[in-house]
Amino acid sequence: MSKLHVSELKEFLDTKVIQYNTPDFIASDPLQIPHRYSLKEDIEISGFLTATIAWGNRKSIINNAKRLMTLMDHAPYDFVMQHQPKDLEALNSFVHRTFNGLDCIQFMESLKHIYSHHGGLEGVFNSYAEPDSLQMAIHHLKQHFFEIEHLQRTQKHISDPLKKSAAKRINMFLRWMVRSNDTKVDFGLWTKLSPAQLSCPLDVHSGNVARKLGLLKRKQNDAKALAELDASLRTLDPIDPVKYDFALFGLGVFEKF
Repeated sequence: MSKLHVSELKEFLDTKVIQYNTPDFIASDPLQIPHRYSLKEDIEISGFLTATIAWGNRKSIINNAKRLMTLMDHAPYDFVMQHQPKDLEALNSFVHRTFNGLDCIQFMESLKHIYSHHGGLEGVFNSYAEPDSLQMAIHHLKQHFFEIEHLQRTQKHISDPLKKSAAKRINMFLRWMVRSNDTKVDFGLWTKLSPAQLSCPLDVHSGNVARKLGLLKRKQNDAKALAELDASLRTLDPIDPVKYDFALFGLGVFEKF
């Protein structure tokens, strides 16, 4: 990208960030689910579970996430930590695409393990964060998540950047937890991590827009593409590169750019 092109592109995308990084964005986004809670652990767990099923039709993601919160008595942290075997039976009926009741029950057991033995989701990311990336920490989260007895089938529902995944859903969850709450969209809950360590949630929409804008050349939406997009976004804003997720997503989904 030439200097002139970079400054023009930054100006254009900064305008789009201002347009989309507002509370209005929440009404049509899965992010509305964790916004229903005030307890830190409720926000984390509802956000993590919502992000886990965040693929496909957005309306169906939101409806299924609402249903899951109802099955957890609208107290996700309490449910994870205190559930009895009989409480898990209700989860058998849950399904979102390939994520079914068995996966859901496994997630409850694994989350209980993470909060009991690894300082919660935040504790895992704080332990393994690198100065300029959280991708290795995502890998370790998956390892800890499945170090207890588990169903093999459920492993596919947590991505691993070391297996070439762009880990879109976990990177989105991390944006929610780490980016500042200034605009009342993301939560800024995890203060030991900085927005500079985040990676852009890379999916079909953000990938296509990024390619059209010259931010990304690689054709697959994989870990290599994520690293390339991260590098491009850091030239525009090294302190908060992932704010451009709002611009790329908004241009792709709302403006069919």
